[in-house]
Amino acid sequence: MAELTTLARPYAKAVFAEAQEKNALDAWSADLATLAAFAADADMAKVLVHPSLTAAQQAQALTDVCGDKLNDAAKNLVAVLAENKRLPLLPEIAALFEELKAQLQNTVDVVVTSAYELTSDQADKLAQALKAKLNCDVRLSSEVDESLVGGAIIRAGDLVIDGSVTGKLSKLAEAMKS
Repeated sequence: MAELTTLARPYAKAVFAEAQEKNALDAWSADLATLAAFAADADMAKVLVHPSLTAAQQAQALTDVCGDKLNDAAKNLVAVLAENKRLPLLPEIAALFEELKAQLQNTVDVVVTSAYELTSDQADKLAQALKAKLNCDVRLSSEVDESLVGGAIIRAGDLVIDGSVTGKLSKLAEAMKS
């Protein structure tokens, strides 16, 4: 994983710099999301690393699948990645680009996994509390995992807050073993 990030980072930074210069962060976000989705597809992934295909053929296959969804700059990125045999990095490049964009816009994506569906009032209160704690705008999404029994797990970037009943029971069991 770290190796993929290391390889993808220069491309993500270059695309981000280009997007900033052209004031096209949202357009690049959309293009990279499209490319990442297709590149992550199992069948397309085989095409992107197929040894009998030239770099141009691999790039053409990916851009053909994307159709009219890509602008010329994104198609150029695909060509450069194909030439350097880096097309499988597209999902990682897209993720790094989104991280850079979030840092610039001072936002964080927060995923709340709870045992039950959050009400809109609970989600609003949680978003406000996280906004105060993290000093940035919060984009909150929620998931339901009934195996948590109760409570919630909050993930915001590298920060993980485990307030689930399952997590607390695990900590208690660990403390009793030592």
